[in-house]
Amino acid sequence: MAKDKAPKKGKKAEGTAETSSKRDGGTVEKGVPARLFEMYKKDVVPAMMKRFDYANVMQVPKLEKISLNMGVGDAAQDPKLLDIAVRELETITGQKVAITRSKKAISNFKLRENVPIGCRVTLRRAHMYEFLDRLINVAIPRVRDFRGVSDKSFDGRGNYTLGIKEQIVFTEIDVDKVTRITGLDITIVTTAKTDLEAYELLKMLGMPFVKRQEILTEEIATTAN
Repeated sequence: MAKDKAPKKGKKAEGTAETSSKRDGGTVEKGVPARLFEMYKKDVVPAMMKRFDYANVMQVPKLEKISLNMGVGDAAQDPKLLDIAVRELETITGQKVAITRSKKAISNFKLRENVPIGCRVTLRRAHMYEFLDRLINVAIPRVRDFRGVSDKSFDGRGNYTLGIKEQIVFTEIDVDKVTRITGLDITIVTTAKTDLEAYELLKMLGMPFVKRQEILTEEIATTAN
């Protein structure tokens, strides 16, 4: 008698978490779409199609991944600093991080080749949207003397990099246990073909940009014509 075939697993929705993961200040439950992803589908997609006159919904730019990198140059002399950075980045993102190593020796910095000097992690799907939601609505507004984020940090290919000077702006970090202020770089990778499209995508998702620069204003005028 032939054995019954196991039913095929359906493809997981882009903005839905694969597993349940809990952390201070937020929870991503299995099978529950991220709030920001629902907002993207309901509000951002129609607005972007109208704004850029896309012929197909598949042309609308979307988030691809978010990469976080925390450099700890002093870890070459004190490895414990790297252990602390790893724990903090894992606490902020809820994912296991990878260690980054020096690519070459630099005598002036007493740095040898292949020495652990930082950590990084890449977020995708639901965790990506959940993190961006917390970044925009909770972490960034806690930055001292905050007046908006710069719109000069696009790379010309629709990707945006944001620098955070203090990890304590994330509510997941217990300030009382922090022994060292560490910054991190956050790169948001999108499928946008131009910086203007990426700018509008992130702005519609809630990114609090400062007043746009002249170059973007000129691009908007060109698009309108």
